Amino acid sequence: MKIAVVQTASSYDKAANRDLVTRVVADAAREQPDVVVLPEAIMADFAVEGGSVGEAAEALDGEFVDTLRKCALEHRVAIVAGMFERSCDQHRPYNTLLAVGADGSLLGAYRKIHLYDAFGYKESDQLTPGDVAPVVVKVAGRSLGLMTCYDLRFPELSRALVDAGAEVLVVPAAWVRGPLKEHHWTTLLTARAVENTCYVAAAAQNGKKYCGLSQVIDPQGIALTAVGEADGYAVAEVSADRLTDVRRRNPSLLNRRYTVSPR
Repeated sequence: MKIAVVQTASSYDKAANRDLVTRVVADAAREQPDVVVLPEAIMADFAVEGGSVGEAAEALDGEFVDTLRKCALEHRVAIVAGMFERSCDQHRPYNTLLAVGADGSLLGAYRKIHLYDAFGYKESDQLTPGDVAPVVVKVAGRSLGLMTCYDLRFPELSRALVDAGAEVLVVPAAWVRGPLKEHHWTTLLTARAVENTCYVAAAAQNGKKYCGLSQVIDPQGIALTAVGEADGYAVAEVSADRLTDVRRRNPSLLNRRYTVSPR
């Protein structure tokens, strides 16, 4: 299986962001990946603190999802991308990852569980958390577990995804820049791969607000491919044989003595 992680920055202009998605998917599709992973909030950027993304939110049959479906069908590639989805609270939508198949079908939707109420920011003022349940989708015969940005700081979610069959943790993000934040990002991505003996594919926003550093990490914690701070994409192969070999030599999942069930 081949994965492409795309790095770019969205704006508050949803039409411009749809055009951006069309361009970057077309660019990455030249490498013939099975799935293209776009960043969190690629439909529309987060509002400034004290603002609202409620007006930007759409349903799962809105213009943004229609764009994803068209791109997927045109390039015969699955797509994972972040959007704001309408909820029962019109002022606080969901922060949703949508997975679309190469045939344009909806494979799954993950509504971000852990909202970013940290480092002086309060995402829960703008958004509604999703249900606490792992979301795993199948692409090209491989199982992808969906998680978003701040979820990376909660290892129990990644473990629940792996226990649900995930071979690759897919992590779209808009990881805010700041003191030691880039270090946290790369360290946590590597830790989630090593502790779960799985692949991690992270696609992050960049620019003035966000750190970029999109990458794909293998089950031994090795970065197979990466993007620095600029716009671009990176492609890596996910190997079932590599996964099996690593888990045979490092059977930490089998050697567990303590497990926690999701609440």
